[in-house]
Amino acid sequence: MDRHIPFEKLHNFRDLGGYPTADGRHRVRPGLLYRSDSLGKLTEGTSDWDRFLSLGVGAVLDLRHPWEADTAGRVPAHPSLAYHNLSIEHRPYDQASLGPDVDPGPYLSERFMEVAEDGTKEMARALELIADSAAAATPLVFHCASGKDRTGQLAAVVLTLLGIAETTVVEDFTLTELATPALLADWRRRNDGRSPAWPAFGRTPAPVMRLFLAAMRSRYGSIEAYVTHTLGLDAPALTESLRANLLEPAPTAHPPLTYRRATASDAALLVRLHGTAALWQLARGIDQWKPGEKDEAHFRTRMREGEVWLAHADGRPAGAFELWWDDPAAWGPRPADAGYIHRLMITPHTAPPAAGRRMLTEAESRIAATGRRYARLDCLSTNPRLRAYYESAGYTVVGEQKSKDGGTGAPYAVTLLEKRLRD
Repeated sequence: MDRHIPFEKLHNFRDLGGYPTADGRHRVRPGLLYRSDSLGKLTEGTSDWDRFLSLGVGAVLDLRHPWEADTAGRVPAHPSLAYHNLSIEHRPYDQASLGPDVDPGPYLSERFMEVAEDGTKEMARALELIADSAAAATPLVFHCASGKDRTGQLAAVVLTLLGIAETTVVEDFTLTELATPALLADWRRRNDGRSPAWPAFGRTPAPVMRLFLAAMRSRYGSIEAYVTHTLGLDAPALTESLRANLLEPAPTAHPPLTYRRATASDAALLVRLHGTAALWQLARGIDQWKPGEKDEAHFRTRMREGEVWLAHADGRPAGAFELWWDDPAAWGPRPADAGYIHRLMITPHTAPPAAGRRMLTEAESRIAATGRRYARLDCLSTNPRLRAYYESAGYTVVGEQKSKDGGTGAPYAVTLLEKRLRD
């Protein structure tokens, strides 16, 4: 479910495996290509180091400036590791000192374009090393300092060459948002408890990557043309090699879903599941959830006052949903004749097909088992896609609440939907 592989000191280490190609026929092979924040935070003899070595990584691409590696450290030397320092950024800049009026979308996309112009030698070499490692079935990790900008740019190029849809490339970039609190905490520890001047420090909003990819198309025609004419590589040959060694057929058989009621110890998992689902939505222009808007306290409250259920596929988290037994904020005072479904979420790219519909059916069956006659839910009035999804599952629009107060202090309009479960 969670692409972030847990380390104590690393906050943004994640597997690029599992992303589907745009045609849905293949997916990136797991366990071969990783991206990360600075591996200089690894220390020999620790559980982090043991976990890193267990991944079988054979090559490390450090995209930082040499002075960064000298100052902050590099991955410890090990006989199994080939280390390459490829500083793709030639014009350093200080994000932490930027003013609050700097819009991260255009600002960072312009910096990415500078990297594309300046770091051609290093970018070309990075792509060659990734292709060579993939051909040898040797896991490789590339990283910078926070694992978001330089790392995100290289990831975008590789994923595009692999045939991954742009929305998924954008989504992969934004997943750093799940690590932002920890990255900010690290920065404050290094800077006497101060906070960065730039509110967007450590953030990866979707417009950054969208603007960068649009600028690449405008200037070079395509990522493939950039690779051929600017990097001086044979893009068709490189693409063929990458796809042959980093892609695998999409699975055709899927395990069934199993369910268990969540406990307080699952709260952190539910927060990350919600954040991951929110970033998937935002990358596709769906206005429903925001990462970070639901914390562990929210899910513990829902467990006390209702029910929260986790779905698993082959022992791995595939999704979750909440069941409420009343919802006055959206529906007003009502008799106890319905269950209210909230936070229906699946793990993007890894949940079995139709997992959302299957979890919806499971939620309805649990409502019906209590003797209640209706399943009810709501969605933002500005989200016609989600409304259509629920209508296709048998729900009927029965009204609108124009000023729902979800506890944020900013009321919003929601469409109310209902499904009759029993006479």
